[in-house]
Amino acid sequence: MEVTVTGLNALAFPHMHIWDWRVALYLFLGGLSAGLAVMAAVLHLRKNGELVEGEAASWIAPLCVPVVLGLGMLFIFLDLEHKLNVYRLYLTVQPLSPMSWGSWGLLAFFPLSALFVLATLPERLYGWLMLDSLRNLARRLTERVRIIAFINLLMGIFIGIYTGVLLSSFVARPLWNSSILPVLFLLSALSAGAALMIIVSRSLAAKLFFTKLDIFLIAAEMTVLPLFFYGQYTSSSAHRASILPFFAFTHEYLWFGSAIILLGVIFPFALVLKLLEIREGHVTALTPAVLFRMNLSAALVLLGSAIVRFAFVYAGQLSHYL
Repeated sequence: MEVTVTGLNALAFPHMHIWDWRVALYLFLGGLSAGLAVMAAVLHLRKNGELVEGEAASWIAPLCVPVVLGLGMLFIFLDLEHKLNVYRLYLTVQPLSPMSWGSWGLLAFFPLSALFVLATLPERLYGWLMLDSLRNLARRLTERVRIIAFINLLMGIFIGIYTGVLLSSFVARPLWNSSILPVLFLLSALSAGAALMIIVSRSLAAKLFFTKLDIFLIAAEMTVLPLFFYGQYTSSSAHRASILPFFAFTHEYLWFGSAIILLGVIFPFALVLKLLEIREGHVTALTPAVLFRMNLSAALVLLGSAIVRFAFVYAGQLSHYL
């Protein structure tokens, strides 16, 4: 939807923001929950779950997924102008509407992530479950944890892509209207999920594994991000103009572009790149100083992932066709 505001005072009506920080936070938290679901599933599926035994992240990470997802959905609910009409999204299915796909996908993702929580919850914590039926369900789901993990992995990838598709489907906004944006958002979500796994993991082997995985994900982002800007630059004049705020020294959005590249990509990558040399059987090489670098890199990745969402949501609304 394109909104044109006319007025006599250009300072009063320079542009209009339809989406604000609540939508940006929703996209970040939605992507984070998707990436975390994928990484938690990888922990359980990799080599028959050899890293799961004794690892608190095996159940803490799945537990965080519905919490983060629910918080994100709360922010998008607060952004709705007519909140009581939200049920209308679930009265129809529109195969060609990204919003319809996302609404139904989120509705399915929430209970699936809750089943993942029950399947991974240690028996010593069954006291948290107030009903006997939930305890019995948790015991049955534990036997099928790998199947549930695989389903959550697929759903996490779907939700991670959807957060980018939601923006790229807006043809009237040149910055968003790119087929590369869903790929960029998916990689950012997976990288953020791996970063959070580094922080919540307790065993050195799990921290090293997800750090190495995050290095490859950041490297993929370093490839896709320039391709996105290159595609915009070589496209129409409107697409070329849409990326100028990220590179113009006279524009406030230069700081967003610099933060995305430096805080979200280059610095985290440089901090942990050398850890690729450490083999899985040599985790004793992870000194306190190295662990600090790993956690700092993970924190920067999370910060960079949030900046990406905020920058694209706000800068995208500045872009328009002449």
